[in-house]
Amino acid sequence: MSILRLSSGQALRRVLFGAGMIAIASSARADGVPTDCSQLIVAMAPDWNSMRGKLQLFERTHGGDWSATTSALPVLFGKNGLAWGTGLSGQDEPGLRKKERDGRAPAGIFAIGKVFGYDAKLPPGGDYPYHQVTEADVWSDDPRSPNYNRHIVINPQNPPDNYTHEKMRSGDFAYHWLVEIRHNSDPPVPGAGSAIFFHIRRGVNRATTGCTTMAEADLIKMVAWMRASRHPCYVLLPADEYQKRWRRWDLPPPEKTALQ
Repeated sequence: MSILRLSSGQALRRVLFGAGMIAIASSARADGVPTDCSQLIVAMAPDWNSMRGKLQLFERTHGGDWSATTSALPVLFGKNGLAWGTGLSGQDEPGLRKKERDGRAPAGIFAIGKVFGYDAKLPPGGDYPYHQVTEADVWSDDPRSPNYNRHIVINPQNPPDNYTHEKMRSGDFAYHWLVEIRHNSDPPVPGAGSAIFFHIRRGVNRATTGCTTMAEADLIKMVAWMRASRHPCYVLLPADEYQKRWRRWDLPPPEKTALQ
């Protein structure tokens, strides 16, 4: 039996090489849908400049395959289409980047934040972190503000006048339910886009400045379906980008969706 003896330098190089391979493997696993995500909201646009597309809900058991729970639903995106956002995946891709007031919805994979709404509680069947908004609830969309892209509570009788913000309870029916899409959130980068939500569409041809909108009934069903324990995520991509990335990002195979 022979024994392989390594010099201290050789041993160190092997240790460093092994650590590097582990880091590469860990990075590869981190690229795409997190392993603890078992509810996935998938939306697809025909191309980068499309303001409309389709959305479908998927579920999986731990380590299992994705299974659709709905048919494809019509949705609207930014009036100027899509651009790469900053979330769980997509922020390192080359191409057009999401910016404040560019009229584009962020593409990539994103965690889902809280649900906000006018009502005292979620729709029947809902079980998800929820905040009922009042006139005091706003979302900062001003890159100059230290609260940029954050939910804050103000005094509506004495609002700050040095920053702009978006009222979360303005009487607008489209904001009756808001589901936070966590783009540019950890931490927010000034000017990279803010206040990205799912909400009720204002009309079948009324695109947004960056949100994803749908019919009220479809949004309510989605809200009732989400569970915090299943770590729901949102993926939005143009069709050709989906084809390129679905395996690497652990997305439902295109042929198992009804999105094209």
